[in-house]
Amino acid sequence: MIKKESSNDLRLRRHTRIRKTISGTNEVPRLNVFRSNKEIYVQVIDDVTGKTLASSSSIALKLKNGGNSEGAKLVGKDIAEKCKKLKITKVVFDRGGYLYHGRVEALANAARENGLEF
Repeated sequence: MIKKESSNDLRLRRHTRIRKTISGTNEVPRLNVFRSNKEIYVQVIDDVTGKTLASSSSIALKLKNGGNSEGAKLVGKDIAEKCKKLKITKVVFDRGGYLYHGRVEALANAARENGLEF
């Protein structure tokens, strides 16, 4: 019997493929997105040192419903403001194997509108 791959297994394969080409540095860190059914999380990562420079999530912002596009917009705005404080203007966007659609797109657009370039 052949085991069918779950949608998360397929996402992880896509993410591995993406990560072969995308890497963050101290000057241009990686903006990584993770979404679950209820929440959305984002981190700004320097892959050279392996350190997270800034992070935000719908949990950290205490949003009532972080699993929708409105919550993603607020998280995107928050991460852009945190990056401004750290004098980070350019990032490399890592969608984490998710389609650039819905919550991931809303987060990216909100981050762009608030000063991040990618």
